[in-house]
Formats: sequence, C-alpha cells, structure tokens
Amino acid sequence: MIVFMYPGQGSQKPGMGEPWSDHPSWELVAEASEASGRDVAHLLLHADADELRETRNAQLATFTVSMMVLDAVERVGMDAAGHAGHSLGEYSALAASGALDLADAVALVTERGEAMQAAADDTEGTMAAVLGLDDDQVMVACDRVADDVWVANFNAPGQVVVAGTPAAVEAAGAIAKDLGAKRVMP
Repeated sequence: MIVFMYPGQGSQKPGMGEPWSDHPSWELVAEASEASGRDVAHLLLHADADELRETRNAQLATFTVSMMVLDAVERVGMDAAGHAGHSLGEYSALAASGALDLADAVALVTERGEAMQAAADDTEGTMAAVLGLDDDQVMVACDRVADDVWVANFNAPGQVVVAGTPAAVEAAGAIAKDLGAKRVMP
C-alpha cells in the first residue's frame, strides 16, 4: 500500500519550481495563480529566501509544488491508497483525496497564509525546531527562559518546535543546545 505524505511550511526554498517549469504539471501554476490572485510562478521561480519566509508566500508555494508532484506521479499511473499531511500539508491531502477541488484548496491556503501573516505582522514572534532532544528537556529549556517562549508543536520524537519572542526563542535554543540538542533550526 502506498500513502502520499505532504509537507508543511518550512520545506520551501528559492527556485523550488524550477525542476517543474517544463513539465506538463506546470499548468497547475496558472490555475493556482488564478484561484489565489497571486503570481505563483514568481514565487516558485524567482522569490528569494526572505520572500519565501513570509507565511503568505511559503504556504502557497509549498501547496502548489505538492500538487504538481502529485499530478506528475498520477500522470505515470501511480495511485495512493491514502493521503496525509502535516499542518499545511493537510490541505494538500484534502485536495489530493478529492475532498477539495484545486481552486477551493488554493483559496483556503491563500486565506490561511494571509491570516497567519497578519497575525505574525501584529505580534513580534518566531519559531525554531529543536532536533535531537527529548520533549521534556525542550520544555525545561523553555521554562528556564524568563521571557515568552513555549512548545508549539511536538512534530515527532526528537523534533519539537518552540515559539515566542525572537530573543526568548534564541535563549531557549541556546539552553536546548546546552542540554544536548543536536541542532536548533530557526
């Protein structure tokens, strides 16, 4: 049995659409642009890391590439028994399973990204993934910081996301490293 998994925000990178620009699946970019009212081709081909770090851009770009990859594998006859996604990837899974059509999924992802961007613009904050440290030790790192920082996501064993003010997240990350974290990714 094959199950397709779709990523959340954070997997985006500059030029992520380049490998697909000459593929028949690229036609989905025009559909995504129309449904979102945004230039998705620009995001996938020309946006730099700072532009893609903005939630409104990261989510739309990541979702669109997920749909292109799905389209490409379906064109060669590969079918999945199921679809699952992490965070933003849940929208990809809903579209892939047929629960949402592409236009509706793009509209939802666009609205979600805009709402999350507005919240981020209103409140200074950031997130970081702590890798290779037990969940309880990450909580200890957060507790040792006098400022606003907390565990936001328990993604997987050994991968915990912390969130808060930039200074507090940085401080918790440093403490997490002292406690044995292998890596802290902003």
